[in-house]
Amino acid sequence: MTRTARALMLGTTLGTALMALAAPAVASAQSQPGGASPMPMMHAMVQQPALNLSAYGEVKVAPDQATINFGVVTEAATAQAAMAQNAQQMTRVVAALRRAGIAERDIQTSGLNLSAQYDYQQNEPPKLRGYQASNRVTVTINDLAKVGTTADAVVAAGVNQIDGIGFGLKDPKAAEDQARLLAVRALQDKARLYAQALGVQLGQVRSLTEGGGYAPEPPRPVAMYARVAMDSAASTPVSAGELTVRIDISGTYDIGR
Repeated sequence: MTRTARALMLGTTLGTALMALAAPAVASAQSQPGGASPMPMMHAMVQQPALNLSAYGEVKVAPDQATINFGVVTEAATAQAAMAQNAQQMTRVVAALRRAGIAERDIQTSGLNLSAQYDYQQNEPPKLRGYQASNRVTVTINDLAKVGTTADAVVAAGVNQIDGIGFGLKDPKAAEDQARLLAVRALQDKARLYAQALGVQLGQVRSLTEGGGYAPEPPRPVAMYARVAMDSAASTPVSAGELTVRIDISGTYDIGR
């Protein structure tokens, strides 16, 4: 067989094979209505209408715990002397706290600092005056009736700075749960109102999220003043007031005609 004849025969064989492979695809395409592609058609998903709402519930509750931030600040010619004087005063303060019934676990050092002190005059270099030592303590008081007397006791023992007082709750769960119930009721009422105004049927809750919650009140600055008569029966007046516990929620409701 000549070279030309073999080439013609090979071309005929390859052409037949390619037609055989293409035949199923052509038949499949022709089987679709209008000759459409056999690829599956993508249908746009229609999302069910919904209401996205938010509400909150809050309760007022009397605090049962107080936190006082105070400190002892001393100055001396040397750093060692300033620290030594500060330690002596703070030792007396801690002893006064223990006598007032404050447990050791409720006394926490919140700051300790030593810094050089300078005098400044115009056109002259700063002149070292001495050193200042500062020791700050955070005290938790679980009996609010003792807040005023405790403040007086530490001042008498050597405290010369009171940075602030804050009030809180030992266990906020009951107040938080009450606020949750109020928040859910408010959300339900709002959802029914919107559904009625829109003329639609209110369905089930699709999702519910919560935010907020109890946070201890940060210490507020208080004015410190010298007691004229420390032997007086009256103590420094302290008003606890009320705390607000708030729960925020957001919900999504299904709606329909």
